[in-house]
Amino acid sequence: MPRRSWLFTPATMPERFERAAATGADVLILDLEDAVAPNRKDEARRIALDFLSEPNAWAHTARALRINSPTTPYGLEDLLALIRSGAKPDAVIIPKTDSPEIVRLIDGHLGGVPLVPLIESARGVENAADIAASSPQVEALFFGAADLAADLGAAVGWEPLLAARSRVVVGAAMARVGVIDSPFFDLRDVDGLAEEVKRAVALGFTAKAAIHPNQVAPINAALTPTAEAVAEAHLILAENAKGVGVVNGRMIDEAMARKARRILAAAGES
Repeated sequence: MPRRSWLFTPATMPERFERAAATGADVLILDLEDAVAPNRKDEARRIALDFLSEPNAWAHTARALRINSPTTPYGLEDLLALIRSGAKPDAVIIPKTDSPEIVRLIDGHLGGVPLVPLIESARGVENAADIAASSPQVEALFFGAADLAADLGAAVGWEPLLAARSRVVVGAAMARVGVIDSPFFDLRDVDGLAEEVKRAVALGFTAKAAIHPNQVAPINAALTPTAEAVAEAHLILAENAKGVGVVNGRMIDEAMARKARRILAAAGES
């Protein structure tokens, strides 16, 4: 199933879990990190792990867990509690990932859980390709705009962070894993969200995070190929199988075929 939209929900608010899934989000992120105050970390951890220990009742919404940074006591407590629990998240998001060693360390303890390193520092961007290739369990790289902007002393905007975004996309592509764009933070700017999702898709992102339920539908729409694009992708692959061909006036080559396969994958087709 394509994972286009990743919706953050504080783990301290279980009353929002069902509503978050009802938005059509492909992935619900139970957040133990930024959305949880230090004095509520234990409570958030308990709620999230209890919830993830139950079977997933949602056919179309996966459940991910964002732990605290494993370089902090909170993160170490999150990992130890997760290991000891019966919780089965569909993915674990690792914040502040700046080296492949962190990913391998967590993979060694969790063994078999899909991992999503969050790239949100200058060092993380520099090591993005190595992080993406650090473990077979890496499902995607996650670009974190806010923390990276603070690290760089840059504005949280598309243009100031474009070079870093591109590096993360390239790193993910080299490892053939997905790549998730940062949330759009202005909840009132509907047009701004639409424009940023459009740019993210054009740059090569395969998904985008959301921080409000109202952001899910525009993200899903932008990342779902149109019927026309899917039909053309099938034609391109059919012509490519012959070795040479023309579709809609364009010569078909392997590069176009690779893009067509990505379109079909995004549409949920093999």
